[in-house]
Amino acid sequence: MFLLMLGSLAETLTRLLAGEPVTPLEVVVLIVSDDRAVVEADLAAGRLVCPRCRSGVLGGWGCSRLREVRTGVGVRRLRPRRGRCRERSCRATHVLLPDVCLARRRYVAEVIGAALYSAGREGYRRAGERLGVPGETVREWRRRFRSRSELIAAHFLRWTRALDGSVDPPAGRGSPVADAIEAIGVCTRVASLVLGRRSPWSWASALTAGGLLEINTRAPWPVPG
Repeated sequence: MFLLMLGSLAETLTRLLAGEPVTPLEVVVLIVSDDRAVVEADLAAGRLVCPRCRSGVLGGWGCSRLREVRTGVGVRRLRPRRGRCRERSCRATHVLLPDVCLARRRYVAEVIGAALYSAGREGYRRAGERLGVPGETVREWRRRFRSRSELIAAHFLRWTRALDGSVDPPAGRGSPVADAIEAIGVCTRVASLVLGRRSPWSWASALTAGGLLEINTRAPWPVPG
């Protein structure tokens, strides 16, 4: 199984204008939506292109395993939809992951983002107590984020330029982590203006194909054309 990857923004917009099908994470405002009805309608209509073969479209193929993710107010149970390529030579299956999640994380993106955002202002133990997360978990999130903070900043600044070339790059904040947080903030604000309003950390999940905290990913983060 593969997490559906975000493709070239320019290619996506061209396809949309031409009325052609697009893959779920190419249309960020669609595939990363937490609206099951929208996903079901697109699966039924064959509007989701297989990200493996790029020629077939996805049809419904049951659901993935039931999983629990912790939110700021409790536990939410999710069973993400699965799609299967209708192309006979492919038949690949894919998990359609909602934008409230990051890949392989037991907490929703908003909780993880809040822990990252407060780095430098409160320790990991205090942040964990405030968010209802074990302190060691917060420390691990921050360690992973810090280990690739320069790459994260560059990635989100690239998306910002692709979405709106008139936006000036943010001024340095004095540390790679702070610069990465600022880059995410600028990019997600622009994305909400250009592509449709979503929460910042849902955009962060979409624009990294759920892999914001993945250190050894199997595929690169999605990038604009």
